[in-house]
Amino acid sequence: MKTEITKMIGIQYPIFQGGMAWVGTSELAAAVSEAGGLGIIGAGGAPASWVLEQIQKVREKTDKPFGVNLMLMNPEAEEIARIIAQEKIEVVTTGAGNPGKYMKMWKEAGVKVIPVVASVALAKMMERAGADAVIAEGTESGGHIGDTTTMALVPQVVDAVSIPVIAAGGIADGRGMAAAFMLGAKAVQMGTVFVASKEAAVSQAYKDKIVKAKDIDTKVTGRSTGHPVRGLRNQQTKEYLRLESEGASFEELEKLTLGGLRKAVVEGDVIHGSVMAGQIAGLVKEVKSCEEIIVSVNEQAEELLKGLKFDE
Repeated sequence: MKTEITKMIGIQYPIFQGGMAWVGTSELAAAVSEAGGLGIIGAGGAPASWVLEQIQKVREKTDKPFGVNLMLMNPEAEEIARIIAQEKIEVVTTGAGNPGKYMKMWKEAGVKVIPVVASVALAKMMERAGADAVIAEGTESGGHIGDTTTMALVPQVVDAVSIPVIAAGGIADGRGMAAAFMLGAKAVQMGTVFVASKEAAVSQAYKDKIVKAKDIDTKVTGRSTGHPVRGLRNQQTKEYLRLESEGASFEELEKLTLGGLRKAVVEGDVIHGSVMAGQIAGLVKEVKSCEEIIVSVNEQAEELLKGLKFDE
């Protein structure tokens, strides 16, 4: 399925892997890219040296295009931004801030800049700043979220900007991909389904919790702080929501979740850790390889969309 995005980046399938902190390591990014999608290293709060190391490891495993997700609140964001330019990474996706000050440097290095947005206003701002495309991420997604659903957000962003839009949030199979294309998206980004992939360097307990999840098993914490996060319910979310309802301070709430994602991903503590996952977790029924995921999603979407024309 050829679209503006596949041609722009040089990938086989219009499928991005979400740039998830602690999850988006070289193992997962390389496997997704090698399978024809766009693998993305999730910088999260990691130091610049780690990001460079991951870039080098991906290149040892594949010669296909891949990206880096830069959380602009990272203390070493400036150094990571320079590394992305120096290494001439094909794509950078950004979150938690405005990448405007790095745009010129990235553009001169030939890097495609694709910010994640949760509103029409932010999408228009990113287009004005020079973004090549935007990822419109709905509230169904795992991790840090906005307020608007994917179904409502994507078509409004598509109508508001002239650059391509990638749909994210609540997509785990070809039906979701087909729906996103009908809304005007030119590609999709998936996270939760790749967390439960064979190649993801994630604890088995984390993957099992996703596979066992039901449709009602995600909870949103942090609404009171203005930084809502979606994850699978466990002892940590229960305690967090209790403290929130009692009016606990931001510091007290932060203390509860400090290091929580690492605890779940690396240590396998899915009781007290942060098991970030989207509402689509209930649709993930087994652990598959990245290639199996990408090919099956694309084939199902193509079958559903047969007869529709995407590209001249």
